Amino acid sequence: MFLGTHEYKVDNKGRVPLPPKFRKDIETGLVLTMIADDCITAYTQEAFAEMTSNQLPSSFSMSDDQRRVNRHIFSNAEEASIDNQGRISLPSNLRERCGITNEAVILGNGNCFEIWNKESYHKEKISAGEARQRMDSLEERK
Repeated sequence: MFLGTHEYKVDNKGRVPLPPKFRKDIETGLVLTMIADDCITAYTQEAFAEMTSNQLPSSFSMSDDQRRVNRHIFSNAEEASIDNQGRISLPSNLRERCGITNEAVILGNGNCFEIWNKESYHKEKISAGEARQRMDSLEERK
Protein backbone atom coordinates (compact mmCIF):
# COMPACT_ATOMS: atom_id res chain seq x y z
CA MET A 1 0.00 0.00 0.00
CA PHE A 2 1.35 3.42 -0.96
CA LEU A 3 1.06 6.02 1.82
CA GLY A 4 2.33 9.50 2.64
CA THR A 5 3.34 12.69 0.85
CA HIS A 6 6.87 13.29 -0.44
CA GLU A 7 8.44 16.23 -2.28
CA TYR A 8 11.31 15.75 -4.73
CA LYS A 9 13.26 17.62 -7.37
CA VAL A 10 12.86 16.51 -10.98
CA ASP A 11 16.19 16.35 -12.78
CA ASN A 12 16.84 17.80 -16.25
CA LYS A 13 16.13 14.38 -17.84
CA GLY A 14 12.66 14.18 -16.26
CA ARG A 15 13.63 11.65 -13.60
CA VAL A 16 12.28 11.74 -10.08
CA PRO A 17 13.30 9.62 -7.09
CA LEU A 18 10.69 7.36 -5.56
CA PRO A 19 10.25 7.25 -1.80
CA PRO A 20 12.34 4.32 -0.51
CA LYS A 21 9.32 2.74 1.16
CA PHE A 22 7.49 2.70 -2.22
CA ARG A 23 10.36 0.94 -4.00
CA LYS A 24 10.05 -2.28 -2.01
CA ASP A 25 6.46 -2.77 -3.22
CA ILE A 26 7.39 -2.48 -6.90
CA GLU A 27 8.74 -5.74 -8.27
CA THR A 28 7.92 -5.79 -11.98
CA GLY A 29 7.82 -2.10 -12.84
CA LEU A 30 5.10 0.51 -13.08
CA VAL A 31 2.43 1.76 -15.42
CA LEU A 32 2.15 5.57 -15.51
CA THR A 33 -1.02 7.17 -16.86
CA MET A 34 -3.54 9.95 -16.34
CA ILE A 35 -6.89 9.03 -14.86
CA ALA A 36 -9.12 11.96 -13.88
CA ASP A 37 -6.89 14.67 -12.41
CA ASP A 38 -3.97 16.68 -13.75
CA CYS A 39 -1.43 14.31 -12.26
CA ILE A 40 0.40 11.16 -13.24
CA THR A 41 -1.08 8.08 -11.61
CA ALA A 42 1.37 5.21 -11.08
CA TYR A 43 0.30 1.60 -10.63
CA THR A 44 2.35 -1.54 -10.22
CA GLN A 45 1.95 -3.77 -13.26
CA GLU A 46 -0.26 -6.09 -11.20
CA ALA A 47 -2.47 -3.30 -9.80
CA PHE A 48 -2.93 -1.76 -13.27
CA ALA A 49 -3.98 -5.13 -14.72
CA GLU A 50 -6.40 -5.64 -11.85
CA MET A 51 -7.84 -2.12 -12.09
CA THR A 52 -8.37 -2.30 -15.83
CA SER A 53 -9.88 -5.78 -15.79
CA ASN A 54 -12.16 -5.17 -12.79
CA GLN A 55 -13.22 -1.55 -13.21
CA LEU A 56 -13.31 -1.01 -16.96
CA PRO A 57 -16.00 -2.79 -18.96
CA SER A 58 -15.23 -5.03 -21.91
CA SER A 59 -15.13 -3.32 -25.29
CA PHE A 60 -18.34 -5.04 -26.40
CA SER A 61 -20.46 -3.52 -23.64
CA MET A 62 -19.01 0.00 -23.57
CA SER A 63 -20.92 3.20 -24.00
CA ASP A 64 -19.39 6.12 -25.90
CA ASP A 65 -18.28 7.68 -22.61
CA GLN A 66 -16.66 4.46 -21.45
CA ARG A 67 -14.75 4.11 -24.73
CA ARG A 68 -13.48 7.67 -24.35
CA VAL A 69 -12.35 6.96 -20.79
CA ASN A 70 -10.56 3.79 -21.93
CA ARG A 71 -8.86 5.71 -24.74
CA HIS A 72 -7.74 8.37 -22.28
CA ILE A 73 -6.30 5.87 -19.80
CA PHE A 74 -4.61 3.51 -22.25
CA SER A 75 -3.34 6.10 -24.74
CA ASN A 76 -1.61 7.98 -21.92
CA ALA A 77 -0.20 4.82 -20.31
CA GLU A 78 3.54 4.19 -20.35
CA GLU A 79 5.57 1.47 -18.66
CA ALA A 80 8.34 2.61 -16.33
CA SER A 81 11.01 0.92 -14.28
CA ILE A 82 13.11 2.01 -11.35
CA ASP A 83 16.77 2.67 -12.13
CA ASN A 84 19.69 1.72 -9.86
CA GLN A 85 19.39 5.05 -8.03
CA GLY A 86 15.69 4.57 -7.20
CA ARG A 87 14.38 6.98 -9.87
CA ILE A 88 11.77 6.69 -12.58
CA SER A 89 11.69 8.63 -15.83
CA LEU A 90 8.48 10.57 -16.28
CA PRO A 91 7.41 10.54 -19.94
CA SER A 92 7.66 14.02 -21.44
CA ASN A 93 4.06 13.99 -22.71
CA LEU A 94 2.72 13.26 -19.21
CA ARG A 95 5.08 15.76 -17.54
CA GLU A 96 3.93 18.43 -19.98
CA ARG A 97 0.21 17.70 -19.57
CA CYS A 98 0.53 17.74 -15.78
CA GLY A 99 2.85 20.77 -15.61
CA ILE A 100 5.59 18.85 -13.80
CA THR A 101 8.88 20.67 -14.28
CA ASN A 102 11.37 21.20 -11.43
CA GLU A 103 9.52 19.88 -8.40
CA ALA A 104 7.08 17.04 -7.90
CA VAL A 105 4.92 15.84 -5.05
CA ILE A 106 4.50 12.09 -4.83
CA LEU A 107 1.60 10.97 -2.71
CA GLY A 108 0.37 7.56 -1.76
CA ASN A 109 -3.17 6.68 -2.74
CA GLY A 110 -3.61 3.10 -1.56
CA ASN A 111 -2.97 0.72 -4.45
CA CYS A 112 -1.39 3.48 -6.55
CA PHE A 113 0.47 6.73 -6.10
CA GLU A 114 0.17 10.10 -7.79
CA ILE A 115 2.84 12.47 -9.07
CA TRP A 116 1.78 16.12 -9.05
CA ASN A 117 3.13 19.50 -9.98
CA LYS A 118 3.87 21.02 -6.56
CA GLU A 119 1.66 24.10 -6.99
CA SER A 120 -1.24 22.11 -8.47
CA TYR A 121 -1.14 19.66 -5.58
CA HIS A 122 -1.27 22.42 -2.98
CA LYS A 123 -4.33 23.89 -4.73
CA GLU A 124 -6.00 20.46 -4.91
CA LYS A 125 -5.26 19.48 -1.31
CA ILE A 126 -8.27 19.80 0.98
CA SER A 127 -8.51 20.45 4.70
CA ALA A 128 -9.49 17.80 7.23
CA GLY A 129 -12.85 19.55 7.69
CA GLU A 130 -13.57 19.50 3.97
CA ALA A 131 -12.52 15.84 3.78
CA ARG A 132 -15.06 15.05 6.52
CA GLN A 133 -17.81 16.94 4.65
CA ARG A 134 -17.04 15.08 1.44
CA MET A 135 -17.05 11.74 3.28
CA ASP A 136 -20.45 12.58 4.79
CA SER A 137 -21.74 13.54 1.35
CA LEU A 138 -20.57 10.21 -0.11
CA GLU A 139 -22.31 8.33 2.71
CA GLU A 140 -25.57 10.18 1.99
CA ARG A 141 -25.46 9.05 -1.65
CA LYS A 142 -25.43 5.36 -0.71
